[in-house]
Amino acid sequence: METTAWTQLHSVMNAQSERRPFARATLRRIAAFARPHRAGIARFVLLGVVTALLAVATPVLAGRVVDAIVAGHDSGTVVRLSLLIALVALAEAGLGILGRRLSATLGEGLILDLRTAVFDHVQRMPVAFFTRTRTGALVSRLNNDVIGAQRAFANTLSGVVSNLVTLLLTLAVMLTLSWQITLLALALLPVFVLPARRMGSRMARMQREAAALNAAMGTRMTERFSAPGATLVKLFGRPEEESAEFTARAAQVRDIGVRTATAQSVFITSLTLVSALALALVYGLGGWFALRGTLEPGAVVSLALLLTRLYAPLTALAGARVEVMSAIVSFERVFEVLDLEPLITEKPDAREVPDGPVAVEFDDVRFSYPSADQVSLASLEEVAALDTRGGTEVLRGISFRAEPGQTVALVGSSGAGKSTIAQLLPRLYDVDAGAVRIGGVDVRDLTSASLRATLGMVTQDGHLFHDTVRANLLLARPDAGDEELWDALGRARLADVVRSLPDGLDTVVGERGYRLSGGERQRMTIARLLLARQRVVILDEATAHLDNTSEAAVQEALTEALEGRTAVVIAHRLSTVRAADQILVVESGRIVERGTHDELLAARGRYAELHRTQFASRGEATGAAAPGTVGAEVPTVG
Repeated sequence: METTAWTQLHSVMNAQSERRPFARATLRRIAAFARPHRAGIARFVLLGVVTALLAVATPVLAGRVVDAIVAGHDSGTVVRLSLLIALVALAEAGLGILGRRLSATLGEGLILDLRTAVFDHVQRMPVAFFTRTRTGALVSRLNNDVIGAQRAFANTLSGVVSNLVTLLLTLAVMLTLSWQITLLALALLPVFVLPARRMGSRMARMQREAAALNAAMGTRMTERFSAPGATLVKLFGRPEEESAEFTARAAQVRDIGVRTATAQSVFITSLTLVSALALALVYGLGGWFALRGTLEPGAVVSLALLLTRLYAPLTALAGARVEVMSAIVSFERVFEVLDLEPLITEKPDAREVPDGPVAVEFDDVRFSYPSADQVSLASLEEVAALDTRGGTEVLRGISFRAEPGQTVALVGSSGAGKSTIAQLLPRLYDVDAGAVRIGGVDVRDLTSASLRATLGMVTQDGHLFHDTVRANLLLARPDAGDEELWDALGRARLADVVRSLPDGLDTVVGERGYRLSGGERQRMTIARLLLARQRVVILDEATAHLDNTSEAAVQEALTEALEGRTAVVIAHRLSTVRAADQILVVESGRIVERGTHDELLAARGRYAELHRTQFASRGEATGAAAPGTVGAEVPTVG
């Protein structure tokens, strides 16, 4: 059987055989995505019809050549027919290339539309979504499922149209040539279709198993090959056991590959045998009719050639529903992500942040982290069912105000709610009750763009992308020139370090910035903050986990960053705790003390206890460096 036929049979064999009802809503959404491509789809369908006509023409012309030879016609007739066959072949080849281009254009265009839609939608999801979702599962929706959906427009759409036209034309011509042989050929159809459907189910199961095993192996590699993962393995891992575990997973992938290849070979060999038997039937019965004079010799040849054009479309159409449903499943998985509503949205009438210096205010704020079923999908977390727990308040009536240019420091035990307070300002989460205001306007009433332009944040993570120093800085201001970049680096006490790098601003910092030290990464994020020139600054334990030397350099940069700005600082050995206009002690989601450094020490409450404990752990007196002294040792109260 020719290549096209095997391709059709192979696609049916590998299709999933799940029987699912058509979802009208899904079909309507698919049609909406297809609408911009309707002109291309129409051209693609028309091309498929023309290609089908040419596919049937070749066997008919071949039969006429044989008849011309047997009848003893002049050589000119044979030559003309041969040239016509050659022209048909050239036309098929040309249309095949054109069809492939149209198919690729439609398929890749659909992939672009779907990927863009999913990417843009995921960008709007809250941080809680990303803290729960497995990155690999999410990326799979942008790759595997989108490509699966693309098949509906490329392979399946064109296949159904061209196969239907080819089938009808082939049957019509074969019935015209010999209805007896045609009926006998159709009687052998179940021998083709039934094994294809049965093997299709088995192959689908093996394909799903192979995909799961490959995903598990890939996830393990991704975790072990990332910089933090590789470090953890080197520190605590056992190389022999790691190697054995990976070998076991890779062996499972190997075994399923061998089973799949063996089943595939047995299936194709069996169908090759059936095809040979069918051809033997055509030649035997057709030859008998030809010898009796009831059938032209050329008709026998045409029937034999047409037979290969008959079984492939019949088999493919028998499995078309399976292919369509597989594509719909892929669409549904993509739509599942698109249907997950973002918890944080921008109001249609959102306002800009007022000009000039702005105050920050928390007014009786209450907050609970959302449950998994509000922000995530079980399939993206790779769990059987989502965790429905949630709703426990972590902030209980938080109220404070930082006037323009003032610094408010948050201190307290780990898990008290300090970082949660910081995350509510840039709307990483929204409050359940009360209000967070910037410049007197509720952040929920502000545009996202103006909020980003007003508020900057430096976290203890100091995250950088695997890109150049320049690209990481330009996230803050894409239009900044080199002079501005160097100025920001200088003010962040990092200019000399960047100048010493091999390519200066164009040096790639590595995944998460791991080619830089912890202090250098922090100063890079501070340089980004300085470049953005935001009016409100949040420092969330920006010097945590740094040694004294790195902390001193980062502290100098922070002093520059905080100058003239309204700031909310989560303290961790920061001299700004002493110099802060107001210090808030947060415990169990409540502000239990507030005041200046001296006032809180005099009150002999929780702050004084933390202060005394931390200094006592270092064997130091409470009379440390003067307030505001750069790099001064202060208590670890964060």
